[in-house]
Amino acid sequence: MDAQGRGRADDIDPADQWVLNPNTGEYELRLPPSSPQSGVPSPRRPPASDGAPPVRGRRGTGGRTDADGRTDGSRTDAPGRGAPPRRRRGVPEEPLPGRRGRRPAKKAAKGKKVLLWTGGTMAFVLVAGAGAAYFYIEHLNGNIASVSDDGASTGGFQKDKAINILLIGTDKRTGKGNESYGDSGSVGHADTTILLHVSKDRSNATALSIPRDLIVDVPDCPTTQEDGTQKVIPGTQKVRFNTSLGQDGRTPSCTMRTVTELTGVKPDNFMVADFNAVKTLTSAVGGVEVCLGKDIDDPDSHLKLSKGTHTIEGEQALAFVRTRHAVGFGGDLSRIGLQQQFLSALMRKLKSNDTLTSPSKMLDLAEAGTKALTVDSQLDSIGKLKDLGLELGKLNTKNLTFTTTPVIDNPTEKVKSTVVLNESTAPQVFDMIKNDVSFTAVKDKKKKEAAAVAARLKGSKAPASEVRVRILNGGADPGSAQETLSWLQVEEGVTKSENAGNAPAELAKTTLEYAPDQADQARRLADIMGLSGAAMKPGESVENAQGLPTMTLTLGKDFKGAGASLTAPSKAPEGVQKSTADKVECAE
Repeated sequence: MDAQGRGRADDIDPADQWVLNPNTGEYELRLPPSSPQSGVPSPRRPPASDGAPPVRGRRGTGGRTDADGRTDGSRTDAPGRGAPPRRRRGVPEEPLPGRRGRRPAKKAAKGKKVLLWTGGTMAFVLVAGAGAAYFYIEHLNGNIASVSDDGASTGGFQKDKAINILLIGTDKRTGKGNESYGDSGSVGHADTTILLHVSKDRSNATALSIPRDLIVDVPDCPTTQEDGTQKVIPGTQKVRFNTSLGQDGRTPSCTMRTVTELTGVKPDNFMVADFNAVKTLTSAVGGVEVCLGKDIDDPDSHLKLSKGTHTIEGEQALAFVRTRHAVGFGGDLSRIGLQQQFLSALMRKLKSNDTLTSPSKMLDLAEAGTKALTVDSQLDSIGKLKDLGLELGKLNTKNLTFTTTPVIDNPTEKVKSTVVLNESTAPQVFDMIKNDVSFTAVKDKKKKEAAAVAARLKGSKAPASEVRVRILNGGADPGSAQETLSWLQVEEGVTKSENAGNAPAELAKTTLEYAPDQADQARRLADIMGLSGAAMKPGESVENAQGLPTMTLTLGKDFKGAGASLTAPSKAPEGVQKSTADKVECAE
């Protein structure tokens, strides 16, 4: 009989009650002396009837089993074996054949039991943890607010392509403590807008700020209403960029369309943040470090900081990004520089070990981020946001460049309050983003790859009269193939050219495919049309209408018209201000 069956040793392991007698070399059952034992213990089970052997209970059931197979729960067997048979008074136990006495499991069984218990507990914790994680993810999913992209996006980012995310900060004063800031009745205009471009190989990124006071044309915007119906909000010309959101019921999808019209870059997704996002995200990471080159006391933004380095969060962080009168020239462009410095600091803090190794900060960040952001319908789950975060996490902050859309003062205004595109430099900046060109020097490997592509342009060039090419329209404006054919034949002397109609599929970029023995012809045509080495695709020739081998020129969506160069800029134009996220800059 074990101790638990007698009710005398509440937490004693049965194996511990069998002790080796050094005199006999046998194990003996020793019970605590404080627990008296009845003179005639009741039998453990009723005797079997009809000469049938007694029914033994299963090991590990936590109780004994009677002849009918029922368990009474009064007994716990020692782990790994049945309990020792009970001795009757005056009747010595018969030893098993070949043994001097029956030995219970040795002390090591206790260790096994502890391990089993611990393992079982850990398994439970893991399962329970997984369940808790599931419910927490569901909780985070419930935090996420999303609105339709109304067909204005590419359909969502892809892991094997460059990524373009539109980040929008509204001036809507919703949320606790925000009513006192500026226009409390604002419908939520696009107060701060950044087009974040991440390169296809994730080696670099460009964050392009778009001034809110930039004069643009806002296109017609199909917009999903609250009841699920769609309404087209008419576009307006020559208005401030910030009216692309909020004005006349416009949603972020309209800002997305406006950015596409302005830059030629179609965003994959958008994220919208209000004032609370700045406060909660900075508090979640324990504040971000910023630097001031002078004392600032701005009653409009409520920012008061001395010259030097400060760690800011919450209301103070919001005041920092809203300050404009106390820095630079006191306008929106000066504030953009301050916001870029803040975002660089936030990026450094997010990627720091101090954040990544702190479970509490990561949970706070997940909570704050999902509550603070409104995303498009392609990013409406924590799983999708996680996938995007993993892609962005591959980026080195030293190759994240912040820059601003090149602008000049609006020449039509006497009192300067708005700006217009700088037509001499802005198109080059937009082209660099469209063509996935880095604003910073990146890895040597990428430089070598670029050099190999550029080498396709080097070498002898055939005379224009010897160039044979057929022209396909693969996404350019209707009539582009014929327009190009006429230009090549009449103005450039490429007389052995022909219009082959539409390509079987649309291409994002113009390409020229040629056989190895046509490389000199390809170089001549690339020189005439301003094609980059990346547009030249060594491959195979095809037969033209005369049955002669000819190259294939496919005009893609990037085609700008006959005679317009298709070579992407290799570096930012002179005078374009830029900074990288890995460096701390002090605001003046």
